[in-house]
Amino acid sequence: MELALARLAAHLSKDGLRPLYTLHGDEPLLAQEAADAIRTAARAQGYTERSSYTVAGAHFDWSAVIAAGGSLSLFADKQIVEIRIPSGKPGKDGSVALQQLAQSAVGNDSTLTLVMLPRLDKATRTGAWYGALESNGVALQIDPIDRAALPQWIAQRLALQGQRVKAGEEGQRTLQFFADRVEGNLLAAHQEIQKLALLHPPGELGWEQVESAVHNVARYDVFKLGEAVLAGNTQRVARMLDGLQAEGEAEVLVHYTLAEDIRALKRVKDSMAAGRPLPMALRENRIWGNKERAFERVLPRIDERRLNQLLRAAHIVDGIVKGLKQPDWPANGWQALHRLAQMTCRACGSASGGKMPS
Repeated sequence: MELALARLAAHLSKDGLRPLYTLHGDEPLLAQEAADAIRTAARAQGYTERSSYTVAGAHFDWSAVIAAGGSLSLFADKQIVEIRIPSGKPGKDGSVALQQLAQSAVGNDSTLTLVMLPRLDKATRTGAWYGALESNGVALQIDPIDRAALPQWIAQRLALQGQRVKAGEEGQRTLQFFADRVEGNLLAAHQEIQKLALLHPPGELGWEQVESAVHNVARYDVFKLGEAVLAGNTQRVARMLDGLQAEGEAEVLVHYTLAEDIRALKRVKDSMAAGRPLPMALRENRIWGNKERAFERVLPRIDERRLNQLLRAAHIVDGIVKGLKQPDWPANGWQALHRLAQMTCRACGSASGGKMPS
């Protein structure tokens, strides 16, 4: 069965421990905490022995894992068998082995099997081996914390160690500042929160205390940049571009991300002009999820002329990041990317149809 990560603690305390758990996702901190919670519950129920296997390469010996699941040492009545598959691809032999392990887990009260995987795409999750793991055990999807939810996550973590920010606007400003400093790096965020517990006693934290203690450990994902641009968040976009530049991200990849969203907006707008309803136009252009909601907000606000301006600007910046000079544009690729991103931000965030600043 699928279980939401937020319900894991209640599941372990109320529903009881199951013999098979599968964790999949790309957020190391949350995955580690979920695995630790399962291990703690298992140790409390007498699972004293633990073995771990990492699947690496096509020639991994799955027979050792199968054998481990069916044997106990002389010193333990119950054991935990952990299987890590960093690639998310167990291969043909692994697929057979995982299905066998999933089936043998049913009713097995001497071995707890914990399978740890990265984020899985839809095709992988419809495969036979994952289906066997899910149907015979508990599967938890470990999703990253969205930027919008990060301040609340920080507040909850502070509360666990008896700390809180001030009420009202100052407290919200403090949490937003904290989130800006740790965005995209949840493990470092956890460490910065723990640092506050070492520096200050339980109770209320002021802006100055957080500002002086929390380091800038943010890490930015180029593919999250598009979400910030479509949201019209100019300050966050500028901060993300500076961070991506500092991390050595390729200019051409950043440009591709910006330009592809502009081209997608134009394609959907053209479909609407041809008589397609917005939902149909989005589906035909394979716009899903968070981006679909952003397009639904942006498209009624942006006209054909603005989109054509943005397309021309994207074409110009494509040349700049490849070394070409363009009149009235910065010669530096990152400066040109900043300008293109801010133009797109203003277009996506504006409800007016006036002249777009450049």
